[in-house]
Amino acid sequence: MSYEIEIGRAKRGRRAFSLDDIAIVPSRRTRDPEDVSTKWQIDAFTFDTPVVGAPMDSVMSPATAIALGQLGGLGVLNLEGLWTRYEDVQPVLDEIANLEVDLIDAAAKTNVTRKLQDLYSAPIQPELIRQRLKEIRDSGVVVAGSLTPQRTQEHYKTVLAAGVDIFVIRGTTVSAEHVSKNQEPLNLKQFIYELDVPVIVGGASGYTPALHLMRTGAAGVLVGFGGGATSTTRRALGINVPTATAISDVAAARRDYLDESGGRYVHVIADGGLGTSGDIVKALALGADAVMLGTALARADEAPGQGWHWGMEASHESVPRGDRVRVGRVGPMSELMFGPSHHSNGTSNLMGMLRRSMATTGYSELKEFQRVDVLVNDSIGGR
Repeated sequence: MSYEIEIGRAKRGRRAFSLDDIAIVPSRRTRDPEDVSTKWQIDAFTFDTPVVGAPMDSVMSPATAIALGQLGGLGVLNLEGLWTRYEDVQPVLDEIANLEVDLIDAAAKTNVTRKLQDLYSAPIQPELIRQRLKEIRDSGVVVAGSLTPQRTQEHYKTVLAAGVDIFVIRGTTVSAEHVSKNQEPLNLKQFIYELDVPVIVGGASGYTPALHLMRTGAAGVLVGFGGGATSTTRRALGINVPTATAISDVAAARRDYLDESGGRYVHVIADGGLGTSGDIVKALALGADAVMLGTALARADEAPGQGWHWGMEASHESVPRGDRVRVGRVGPMSELMFGPSHHSNGTSNLMGMLRRSMATTGYSELKEFQRVDVLVNDSIGGR
């Protein structure tokens, strides 16, 4: 069966699907939701939930990373963000939250982008990296920090010396082989080999780039471009891979690498575009081991964005690819994760919804749930 369709006489392309295009099929057996386990383990670390907090300043502060860790997830702090540029971050967050913007007025949106670029032009302070990670470590939860590939060589020694447990290298698109005539690129394979901590790297949205990232020795691969609701990569660069297809392709790379390596398992972590519990469920059903949440956690009362959400792409000094968007607040993080929910749109009790979906389809563990049947919605059958 061919998945390619003709775009015109000179070009063919694969058919791809978003999470909205698919649905999960119940089986003959159902279970009690209380019998379902959502535990997830990567390397030596076990978590009660398969939730990773995205390293975005509107989502993860040291305080919210600690709160998510205490709720059974993994919070990842952006080590190039406001917390490592400013000693006192709250006035900066207040300024971003109070920026006036008309969603229709292009000039107003431009002013927001310029302000973000200005605020993020402050230098990264190594001492603040150590201070923020120490704050998380002192709470007793797993410590995770994130750098982009461009900043990794500059700051990773500081990060490791501060006692990080899991190191995340996260960019819009990350490859195992970056070619540059202007600077010495990061050699991911050598870099990961020399580290004593597990590394999660991404994003990757296809089989081949994911397979190459797995061969670097990474413990996990992020699937997607990151940014979620705040990303405009498709409009700015013309690059986009629908999430459902991307997860399935990278899960296939994991399967083949498992055979190639003689049994080494690399975790697939869906990253971006997972705004509701239904999105989380479908991402896991398609083969993800865990999910990295931005928009979904930005809605928590404790989220530093104060009901607003933006990514690092939005503040890029020369190629901004994101907007500050209003996501609102739905309640405290504990309610958002475990309920009780007072919303019918999948924005709270995320783990309760996941447990119920797993129970409805007859699965008691996440790894088993990856075998659930899925179908493509009839509404796109003619596409």
